[in-house]
Amino acid sequence: MLAATSAIGMQAHAQSRDYINIVGSSTVYPFSTVVAERFGKSTQFKTPKVEATGSGGGIKLFCQGIGVQFPDITNASRAIKSSEVDMCKENGVKGIVEVLIGYDGIVIGNSANAKQLDLSRKDLFLALAKEVPDPKGGETLIENPYKMWSEVNPSLPKRKIEVLGPPPTSGTRDAFVELVMEEGCKEIDWIANIEKQSKAESDATKSKQLKNKFKGICHTVREDGAFVEAGENDNLIVQKLNANPNALGIFGFSFLDQNIDQIQGSAIDGQAPTFESIADGAYPVSRPLYFYVKKAHVGMIPGIREYLAEFTSKKTAGEEGYLTDKGMIPLSEDKLDAVREKVESLTTL
Repeated sequence: MLAATSAIGMQAHAQSRDYINIVGSSTVYPFSTVVAERFGKSTQFKTPKVEATGSGGGIKLFCQGIGVQFPDITNASRAIKSSEVDMCKENGVKGIVEVLIGYDGIVIGNSANAKQLDLSRKDLFLALAKEVPDPKGGETLIENPYKMWSEVNPSLPKRKIEVLGPPPTSGTRDAFVELVMEEGCKEIDWIANIEKQSKAESDATKSKQLKNKFKGICHTVREDGAFVEAGENDNLIVQKLNANPNALGIFGFSFLDQNIDQIQGSAIDGQAPTFESIADGAYPVSRPLYFYVKKAHVGMIPGIREYLAEFTSKKTAGEEGYLTDKGMIPLSEDKLDAVREKVESLTTL
C-alpha cells in the first residue's frame, strides 16, 4: 500500500516537472547549454535547465535518489568512480547510462599580455605539491619551499608562483592531479619506486599503504597561497588572469578556445594546447568528457530520450558538429556510432 501511494505521489510530482534537470561539470556546462538551447528551440520540449556544480558535486546530487526532486542527468569531466556508483545504488539509483561525448585538454594558461610559458609536468608538481623532495638531496620530503618559478626551474621566469585552480569537487581538479601532478611526481625516481612497490607487494594491506603513501605525496596540493581555489566558474578565472598577468590558471581547453583574444595556453612538455594536438594525442594533458543519465527517469520526464539523440547526433557531436565550434574535441565516427548504439538501447553501467 505504501509503495503504491509513493508511486502515485511520484507520478503526480512528475507531472509538475516538464523539463530536464541537468547538473555537474563546469567544463561540460557550455557544451550542454548549447545543446539544451538548440533542443528547446527545435523540438516541442522545454529547454532543459543546466547548472554548473562541478563533477563531484553533480554526481552527489544525481545519486541522491529517483524522482523529480533529483537531477535527471549529471555532466562530468571525468569518469564516475566506483564509490560514487555504490553511493547511487544505496539511494536506489541503479540504472545509470554513461555517455561519452568527446575530449578536452586541461590548459595551464595566463594573460595574453604576459610571457607564454613552456612548463613540464615535473615543474608543475614541484611548484604546487604540498611537500616536495628536499633540494639538498636524499629521499626525504619537506614543506614546499618554492616561492618563484625560477626556483623550481632556472629556465622559468623570476615570477611568484600563483596558480588559480578549481576546488576538489571539480573534475578538472581530479584530472589535473592525476594527469599533471602524478605524472610529474613519477619523474622523481624514488617516489616512482613507491608506486612500483605497491604493485609488486603481495600483501594487500601493505600494497594499499604504499599506494596511499604515493598518492599522498603526488596528489596533495599546497595550501600556503601559491595555489588559489577560484571556484567552479572558469569565466571568473579568465577575468582574474586578465587582472593579474603574473598568475596562471587551470581550466578546460574550450575556455581557452572561447577566450583566445584574452588568454594563452602554456606549452606542457613542449606541446602547445591546440585542437589538433589534443585530437591526435600529442598534448599530454587531455581527458574524456561524459554525462550520466538516470534510466528510471526516461519516460518519467519528457524529452530525455530525444535530448540524448540530439547530443549524440553527428550534427552535434560529430567531427563537423556544432560542438567543435565551442572547443570540444570530437570522437571518431566509429566511437560516436558506438556511443549512439549504447544510448539508443539505454545500456547501463
